[in-house]
Amino acid sequence: MSFPRAMIPVTEFKQFTDHQPAFRVLKPWWDVFTDYIAIAMLMIGVFGCTLQVMQDKIICLPKRTSPDNLRTDPNETLVNVSANSYVPPTPVPSPPAASADEMKGLKTNLDLQQYSFINQMCYERALHWYAKYFPYLVLIHTLIFMLCSNFWFKFPGSSSKIEHFISILGKCFDSPWTTRALSEVSGENAEEKGGKAGEKSHAAKVALATTLATVLPPVPPLLPAPHLSAAEGDLVKTQSLRSIPEKIVVEKPVVSALDQKEGEQAKALFEKVKKFRLHVEEGDLLYSMYVRQTIIKVIKFVFIVVYNSILVSKVNFMVECEVNIQEMTGYYKFSCNHTMAHLFSKLSICYLCFVSVYGLTCLYTLYWLFYRSLKEYSFEHVRHETGIDDIPDVRNDFAFMLHLIDQYDPLYSKRFAVFLSEVSENKLKQLNLNNEWTVDKLRQKLQTNGQGRLELQLFMLSGLPDTVFELTELQSLRLEILGNVTIPATVAQLEGLRELSLYQCSAKIHTAALAFLKDNLQVLRVKFDDTWELPTWMYGLKSLEELHLQGSLSPDLSKNVTLESLRELKNLKVLGIKSNLTKIPPAIAETSGHLQTLCIHNDGTKLVMLNSLKKLVNLTELALIHCDLERIPHAVFSLANLQELDLKENHLRSVEEIISFQHCRKLTCLKMWHNSIAYIPEHIKKLGGLECLYFCHNKIEVLPSHLFLCNKLRHLDLGHNDIRFIPPEIGVLQNLQDFCITGNKVESLPDELYFCKKLKALRMGRNSLSVLSPKVGNLALLSLLELRGNHLEVLPRELGNCRSLKRSGLLVEDALFDGLPSDVREQMKAE
Repeated sequence: MSFPRAMIPVTEFKQFTDHQPAFRVLKPWWDVFTDYIAIAMLMIGVFGCTLQVMQDKIICLPKRTSPDNLRTDPNETLVNVSANSYVPPTPVPSPPAASADEMKGLKTNLDLQQYSFINQMCYERALHWYAKYFPYLVLIHTLIFMLCSNFWFKFPGSSSKIEHFISILGKCFDSPWTTRALSEVSGENAEEKGGKAGEKSHAAKVALATTLATVLPPVPPLLPAPHLSAAEGDLVKTQSLRSIPEKIVVEKPVVSALDQKEGEQAKALFEKVKKFRLHVEEGDLLYSMYVRQTIIKVIKFVFIVVYNSILVSKVNFMVECEVNIQEMTGYYKFSCNHTMAHLFSKLSICYLCFVSVYGLTCLYTLYWLFYRSLKEYSFEHVRHETGIDDIPDVRNDFAFMLHLIDQYDPLYSKRFAVFLSEVSENKLKQLNLNNEWTVDKLRQKLQTNGQGRLELQLFMLSGLPDTVFELTELQSLRLEILGNVTIPATVAQLEGLRELSLYQCSAKIHTAALAFLKDNLQVLRVKFDDTWELPTWMYGLKSLEELHLQGSLSPDLSKNVTLESLRELKNLKVLGIKSNLTKIPPAIAETSGHLQTLCIHNDGTKLVMLNSLKKLVNLTELALIHCDLERIPHAVFSLANLQELDLKENHLRSVEEIISFQHCRKLTCLKMWHNSIAYIPEHIKKLGGLECLYFCHNKIEVLPSHLFLCNKLRHLDLGHNDIRFIPPEIGVLQNLQDFCITGNKVESLPDELYFCKKLKALRMGRNSLSVLSPKVGNLALLSLLELRGNHLEVLPRELGNCRSLKRSGLLVEDALFDGLPSDVREQMKAE
C-alpha cells in the first residue's frame, strides 16, 4: 500500500529564506566578518572530525625485546580485554637461523587484531587529550561563538523588538510614500549650493534624484507660512518640505499619482512608527545585551588563545606508549605514530590565527560600543540632505538599532526618518484628505449662514483639503477642530471670500495668501484653547471689519501679550472678546478712532478699571456681559455716540445711575436683563429717546407709571419677573410693537393695552390670566400671540379680526384653539 507524499508549497519555503536575511540590516560589517570567520573555524572543526572518523588515529609498533621489556612482577594484573574469550598466548620458540635468501627484520608474530588492540590502547592511554579532542574543541568553541553572535535575535526580550523594528523598517523602505517624499526634496538647496559644490556635488545630487525617483510624481509642497511678530509684523514661518527646482534638467520617468490605498497604508505606517518609538525609547535592553555578548566573545577569545598556545605543543608525531599487556602480546613498550599530528598542528595554528582575528574584531566592537554615544541618534545629516527639518532625534534602543543600520546601509535610516517627520506625515494626510473630500462632496455641504453668506463648515478633519479652494462661489469658510491647517496661496481663487472662522485650530498661512486676505477678508472669528493658537497674522488684515475672539487669556494683563496690537486694523468696526479679562486690554484703545461695537463676555470674571472706555468716543454699541458688575460703570456715561448698551448677566441690584444716561442722547436700546434688579426708578422717564428696553429675568414687582413716558418704545421686555399689575398708562406707547410679560403673575390686562395698534408680538405666557378681552381684535397687525400656561377657558372669536395672526403664531394649548369657531380656525390655518 502506498501513501501519497505531503506536498509543501513553495510559499512555505519562502518564509524561511526571507526571514533570516532580514536580520542582516542589524549586522554591522564586523558582525558579518566574524560570522565568516566562524564559518571558517567551523570548517576546521568539521574537517578534523571527519579525518578522525575516516582514518586510523594512531599506528603503534612494539619495541625490540630487552630485559626491561619483560614482565618481572608475577603479581601484576593483566589488562582483561574480554573475560570470556581471553586465552594466554603460546610461548614463542626461538626462531631458526635465517637463510641468506630470507628477509631480515624484527618478527613480532602479532596478528592484525592485536595491532588494532594495541593502537586503541595506546590512543586512549598515551595520546594527550588535546591531540585527541582538538577537532571537537574547535567545533564546540565555534558553535558557542555563533550562538553568542545570534543570541539577541532569539532572546524573547529582544527578538520581538527586533522583528517588529525590521518589519517596520522594511515597510518604510519599500513604501511609495518614502520615495515620493525624498524625491521631492532631492533637488533641495541646489540653487543655494550649486555654485559652491562643483561638478562632483552636482553629479551626486543628480544621481540621488535619479535613484529616488519612482513611478510616483512629486506633489505640490506645503506652502511656507508667514509670521507676524509683535513689532514688525513678519510672516509666520512653518516647517515644510521645500521644493526648489534643480537648475539641471533631469529626464523624468513616466509618473502616476499616489493612489488612495497606498496613502492609507502609509498613514497606518506612521501610526506604527509612533507607537514603536514610544515603546523602544523607554529602555536599553538591546544595547546592554549586545555589549554583554561582545564581552563574552572577548573573554572566550582570550581563554582559547591562552590554552591553545600552551597545548598546541602537545600535538606530537611520535608517541611513546607503555601498556601492561605482555601476557597477551609479549610486549609492553611501543612506539606509536600519531598519523594526523602534523595536520592537527597546522590546523591548530590556523585556528589560532582565525581566533585572533575574531578577537581583535570583537575588541574593535567594544571600542565602538563604549567610545561612541550609541544611546542617542541625531538625524542631522538626513535633515541636511532631505530638507525635512523636523525629524526628531531618538534615544536608547531605538538609537542603537539605527546606529547598527548605518553600518549596513545609511539609506535605511534616511528613508526611515521620513516616517518620523511630522511635516511628512501632515503632507501625506493632506493627500489622503484631498482624495476623500472631492469638490462635489464639498459643494454639497454649502449652506447660507446668518449673515446671508454662502458658507462651508468643516469639522474635525486632519487638515484643510486643497479642493476647498476650487469652490469659487464660497463666501464664508468655517473650520472647527482641524489639525495642521495651512492656508495656501490658492485661497486667492476664492474671490468672494469675506468671512473666516477658526474654531480650535491653529492656522499657518502662505505669504501670497496673507496678501489676498489683507485686501478681501472682512470678518474673522477665532476660538482658541491656548494663546499660541491665536494667529499672529490677523494683526495685518487691514480690510478686517469684524474680529471675534473666544478663548482663555491671561488674567494678569501685565503678562498678557496675546493681544499685541490692533493699530493696523484701520477698518475694524466690531470687536468681540469672550474671555476672562480683569482689565480692558490697552490694544483696544488703539481702535478708538474707528471702533463702533465692543462686546466683552467675561465668563464671570470681575472686570475692573473701565476708565479706558472713555477713549472709545465713536462707540455706538457696548456689551459688558457676565463681568460681575454691581453698578453701571460711570465711564459708559461719557460715550456720547452710544446707541445700545447691554449689561446682561451681571450682579446689578440698583440702577439709580440710570438718570445719567440722559447725557447719552443717542441711546435707543438699553438691556438690563438677567440681573437682580428689584425696581425701576421713576427717573427713567428722562430717557425719552429709548426705543428698546429689556428688564427681563430680574426681580421687579412693581412697574412705575413713569416708565410709559418713554413714548418712543417699540420693544419692551419685562418677562420673568414678579409683576402682578400692568398700569393703564401702557396705552401711551403708541409705537409699541413687541411687548413681553411672560413668566410673571399678571391676573388681568388693562384695556388700554389694546390701544397700541402697532403691536405685532404680544407674549403673555405662564401668567395667571383667566380671561382674554375681545378687544384683542383691535390689534390688526398682531402676528405673534403667546398665551400658554395661563388659566384661560376660552378664546374670543374676535381673534379672527387679527388678519396677520396664523396658527403658527398663536401659541396656545390645542384644546383652546379647537374651541375657536371653525371659520376662525380655517382662517388661521390658511397660509
